[in-house]
Amino acid sequence: MKRFSNLFLVCLLSGATTLGAYKLLFEGGGLFSPKKSIVTVASPNYNKTVGFSAEGVDFAEAADKAVHTVVHVKNVSYRTVSNPIMEYFYGYRGGQQQEQVGTGSGVIISEDGYIVTNNHVVQDASDLEITLNNKKVYKAKLIGTDSKMDIALLKIDADEKLPYATFADSDNTKVGEWVLAVGNPYNLTSTVTAGIISAKARNLDTNGIQSFIQTDAAVNPGNSGGALVNTHGELIGINTMISSQTGSYVGYSFAIPSNIARKIIEDIMEYGNVQRGILGVHGAELNGPVSKELGLNRTEGFYVGDVDKNSGADKAGIKKGDVIIKMDNTNISSYADLSGFINTKRPNDKIQVTLVRDGETRTVPVMLSKYEFVNAEFKGIELEDLTAADMKRYNLNYGVKIRDISNERFAAYANDLKGGIILSINNTKVKNIKVVNEMLDNLDDNESVQIEMLTRNGQVVRFIL
Repeated sequence: MKRFSNLFLVCLLSGATTLGAYKLLFEGGGLFSPKKSIVTVASPNYNKTVGFSAEGVDFAEAADKAVHTVVHVKNVSYRTVSNPIMEYFYGYRGGQQQEQVGTGSGVIISEDGYIVTNNHVVQDASDLEITLNNKKVYKAKLIGTDSKMDIALLKIDADEKLPYATFADSDNTKVGEWVLAVGNPYNLTSTVTAGIISAKARNLDTNGIQSFIQTDAAVNPGNSGGALVNTHGELIGINTMISSQTGSYVGYSFAIPSNIARKIIEDIMEYGNVQRGILGVHGAELNGPVSKELGLNRTEGFYVGDVDKNSGADKAGIKKGDVIIKMDNTNISSYADLSGFINTKRPNDKIQVTLVRDGETRTVPVMLSKYEFVNAEFKGIELEDLTAADMKRYNLNYGVKIRDISNERFAAYANDLKGGIILSINNTKVKNIKVVNEMLDNLDDNESVQIEMLTRNGQVVRFIL
């Protein structure tokens, strides 16, 4: 009986202790009561960026941030229109000035009025006019362009501090991520469309950019130069082109990644031109058929078929037959991955290149070379300096060799052109690649040039390119 009484007393004290602790900690303002919770509770807006449907995503905040940073760009140019009848009967050689107007979009990137847009939006402009989302109008000055990457930098002098876009790291974007395309087409103030990232590092075989962000957000011609932003309203790309049979949106649009655009803008502002670094390798991206033909087990990566002499890759010991699978922390599964990564770098930047050689994985440090010291590209024709053997063979001390043809228009003549030596451009002798690049910098992309070339058979030919 005594033992039972002791047991009952212990149970009673335990129950009282438990009840007291519960009231102390959880009820009526206790330490863990809802009114004094130390657990962070997600706000109602927190989960609005999660979901598989548009209804589950809050675009309002991102749109509100982005629309005020996107502007309308008006490009006014003039051309002389001749009158053949007046010329024939009266010998009149003059012409009438005709105004041409083009429009597009742009993105404010600083509070003092720097604006990024596409080069094709402002090309050949005599006057540039910017309309802000609040309908204020300013004249713009062209600071610099990169026609190869289709980026241009403008500047306006506003009478106030301007809202501006924040750059996000485009490498961190993911396929399937919700995005907004913001443009100012037809001067209607900013227009917002939504979609997802359909693909990254998309290669469209253009002469310049080969690493686009693809999205299914509706983008039409007037949206060129506008912003592609994430759900936080941060800039992840500059909308550039659409893929369409009609010229209007049908489901595919493409943007220059923000990392590439930012690098170009910084180069223009700091150096006055774009600093291009190259790895110095040529080859092909791996896939099933290519890997089978090369006898490789891997179906992803970049196969090195050739290495430029004296390039960073050459000095680092990269060889023909190596397969590049990673650069720094970026996986390389295609040429677009490699191109996109290199386009964010400058000459003398050091990178870590991971490659597979004879079944073994190794990482080598590489210092990127300066583009103009190794090769050049003009209208889809890749050029390189002559080797000592070339000079001896042809008894030359000047000229540049045609390395490869990437322009489909010249595909039928590729075998005849490859290996040929360009002796002069517009009747000016070309000594080396550096001279060629200096000449090309002063030429418009649409300007025709006269080429004098020595063929592999020793014949001198001249043609217009």
